[in-house]
Amino acid sequence: MYVCGPTVYDSAHLGHARSAVSFDVIQRFLRYAGYDVLFARNYTDIDDKIINRSREEGISCDEISEKYIKEYREDMASIGVETPDVEPRVTEHLEQIIALIEKIMEKGFAYRSGNNVFFSVRKFPDYGKLSGRSLDHMLEGVRIDVNEEKEDPLDFALWKESKPGEPAWKSPWGDGRPGWHIECSVMSMEYLGTNFEIHGGGKDLIFPHHENEIAQSEAASGEPFAKYWLHNGLIRINKEKMSKSLGNFFTLSEATKKWSPEAIRLFFLSHHYQNPADFSEKSMHDSEAALERIYLTLLRAADAREAKGSDPALEGSIRKFEEDFHSSMSDNFNTADVVGNLFDLIRSINRSLDSVGKTQSATLALEKIKEICGVLGVLSEEPAEYMEKRKSAANLSDIDPLEIEKLIEERNSARKDKNWKKADEIRDYLSSKGIVLEDRPGGTDWKAQRT
Repeated sequence: MYVCGPTVYDSAHLGHARSAVSFDVIQRFLRYAGYDVLFARNYTDIDDKIINRSREEGISCDEISEKYIKEYREDMASIGVETPDVEPRVTEHLEQIIALIEKIMEKGFAYRSGNNVFFSVRKFPDYGKLSGRSLDHMLEGVRIDVNEEKEDPLDFALWKESKPGEPAWKSPWGDGRPGWHIECSVMSMEYLGTNFEIHGGGKDLIFPHHENEIAQSEAASGEPFAKYWLHNGLIRINKEKMSKSLGNFFTLSEATKKWSPEAIRLFFLSHHYQNPADFSEKSMHDSEAALERIYLTLLRAADAREAKGSDPALEGSIRKFEEDFHSSMSDNFNTADVVGNLFDLIRSINRSLDSVGKTQSATLALEKIKEICGVLGVLSEEPAEYMEKRKSAANLSDIDPLEIEKLIEERNSARKDKNWKKADEIRDYLSSKGIVLEDRPGGTDWKAQRT
């Protein structure tokens, strides 16, 4: 599996995180299912944006790329993204890039113009097969900067002549650097071969980047390129495209200071990887509350470790959860369904503990959740440790989260019985402890007032 990684000129944002988490879970599941996986994700470490940032900061392009590669790795590790098997960089593959361009030219699919080399799109009959666009449609209503050195406006650069003061490498066509698209063809084929199973990236890369990758790779090899193309949906902030100009731009490091890393990851997994995801204060509040509900239930289940006996109904729910997990993940990695099924099992555990009491079945449920959520990369902490951290972070010195949950249940029962006095007394008591209740259609959530 090859996934297009970041251009390292700035800090990673939520869009980078969404892509990284999506393909992290995909590779985890494939390994869990018994496949031998070789996972490569690249760094584009030479690009116009890197050159511009180098000028702004007054340091070399190498220093810029090293700085942001280090930061990217730290950011992704903070949300549980595992390191790929291979992390190639463009600048380490210039020899292979030049060799592939020469091969494409020899086969008649590219031409030299000055000190540049362009791919001739119209000579590749299948161009547009990934995006479903026709050549005429590509030209209609689209502003294309006319480059007088191109034979056709749709042709794209394989090799670009460097401008004065820009990084440059020697080539048969003069000093320059590779075009963006050729990089990924070279790095994927270098480590995975001329054809391989999975190629991934964001939906914004379908055209032109991945379309161009297919054209130049298949033109060179004469073989099919990647077998399956997977594209993650993009992040929207409050239903608008994330953009610095709109002031709704979140770097990942900013997000992890505001919300817990597991809550961010759970938010991503609650959406099918192909669909867009609306990120907002409310969605993250809901994700934090959902994570806490799960951990509270796991804490109750952990308390049943020494129990005897069983609950056949709960064990049936455990089997269904495992079967549904395999079914959902085998159906285009549908983590949204898995998260929904997880909450079904959480409800079953609570019903069992409330009606049957502590049984060995609750321990089996805990173990199965930890196993499967290990594939998702969430619920990695011990429940007691998580709740202790939650208590500390919320400045809860003299009240336990489990006690809060029990009092909320008592308050809900009082409200159901129209015992408004008791309900108000419980709310007031919790308020005196710094706990704010929020009644929602799906139940009551709580949060600690910041001191």
